[in-house]
Amino acid sequence: MYNNIFDTHAHYDDERFSEDSEELLSSFLSDGISGVISCGVNAESSKANIELAKKYPFIYAAVGYHGLNTEDLTVDYLEILCELVKEEKVVAVGEIGLDYHYEKETRDIQLEVFRRQIELANEYDLPVIVHDREAHEDTLNILKELKPKGVVHCFSGSVEMAKEIIRLGMYIGLGGAVTFKNAVKPVEVAKFVPEDRLLLETDAPYMTPVPFRGKRCTSLHIPYTAEKIAEVRGIDTQYLLNITDRNARMLFNIKSYD
Repeated sequence: MYNNIFDTHAHYDDERFSEDSEELLSSFLSDGISGVISCGVNAESSKANIELAKKYPFIYAAVGYHGLNTEDLTVDYLEILCELVKEEKVVAVGEIGLDYHYEKETRDIQLEVFRRQIELANEYDLPVIVHDREAHEDTLNILKELKPKGVVHCFSGSVEMAKEIIRLGMYIGLGGAVTFKNAVKPVEVAKFVPEDRLLLETDAPYMTPVPFRGKRCTSLHIPYTAEKIAEVRGIDTQYLLNITDRNARMLFNIKSYD
């Protein structure tokens, strides 16, 4: 059995965990899970993840407004976020970013909200957790402009874009997509990323790796992703887990859990 499994991106406030959340999360430590970042997508989910972090010592919260949740914004959304980042065990501003796949008409508001949240993260010296779907150019331009620390999660760009992200001092988050049958770019990136800039994640309950596609994803599925990445890099899986656990703690300023 593996250990030092750090899931840097999940959504354990999601309704798909409502029936068995306590049973599932309570099993994590005995199953080798060393840490989890549970991410908000609006004020309500951010608060829910803060409560989860208070309950479980290995869970930490990220707070923010996702690009697809602009309808949830209130005029005081930044003031709300300012209060949330002060909560104990909030370690990042996220999940924030741009998604042009579904809502191209909201690009202007997405860009503004993304920029404002990065500025807030920089003010509080917190890393950002960035969502980028079909918005590579705008995402990269804003990151170059504002230079936050953080991670581009569920990375879907090219090796060339990964190089740009790494030059900024940021991390690359990889999840179940590397195991998909027709995965090309994710595998190329998994092979390329320097080991000190790589993070593992699930995006639970989404992006379940092979051989469990179509089922609910949890942090317990990380080893399948880790095994694939270790294979393409020609390294030991536990070594990869140790490295990515260390990287996560470095980025999010989290001490080892005793």
